[in-house]
Amino acid sequence: MAETFRLEVTTPERMVLRADVEEAQVPARNGYLGILPGHAPLLAELKAGDISYRHASRTDHIAVSAGFVEVLPEQTRVLVETAEKAEEIDVSRAQAARQRAEQRLHQPAPDTDLERAMVGLERALARLQVAAKSSK
Repeated sequence: MAETFRLEVTTPERMVLRADVEEAQVPARNGYLGILPGHAPLLAELKAGDISYRHASRTDHIAVSAGFVEVLPEQTRVLVETAEKAEEIDVSRAQAARQRAEQRLHQPAPDTDLERAMVGLERALARLQVAAKSSK
């Protein structure tokens, strides 16, 4: 069995990552999925969260929004609306987005889309979580 598999993370605008990795964890709708080389084929919906992946004995992280993952034995493709590597995240912007989303949820105006505010909060929290891991 192979020791690595190809991981691709793509948004509509760009290819964020294409690398051979030893393992990955992705934020599926109902919890994180662990992926190893030779994994059984799988298609799953993703929620906003942290994709972690190990390569060359190092673990890196990418903050992602909602999307899909396709797992094949030798390749995993992640298709998401947005994705940012830890070093690309603007922490002050992510904190401001979190505050706006929290305000919309705690003091909603009559025309506030609560589901959209919740998605915005999840995305901001994922970005802050990934940024925090890169600063360690």
